[in-house]
Amino acid sequence: MIIAGLRDASYGKMGAMARKKKMKRFSAVAAVKALARERIGIPPAARVVPDRKKKKKGTEKHKPTLGKMLEQD
Repeated sequence: MIIAGLRDASYGKMGAMARKKKMKRFSAVAAVKALARERIGIPPAARVVPDRKKKKKGTEKHKPTLGKMLEQD
């Protein structure tokens, strides 16, 4: 078969069949999570827990000394 002789055929249209979807590998973790979602429901959205060790902005590095505390009063 000569491709150049055909008007409607081009290299882009050759093999226009859809490809078969690739089967995903079985994952036990994903299966357990799916079962848990069915039984219990979707877990609530994650919340950020502030780290205690991180310093808050605007706080002093050192505790005020007794002298400084007495000066403020």
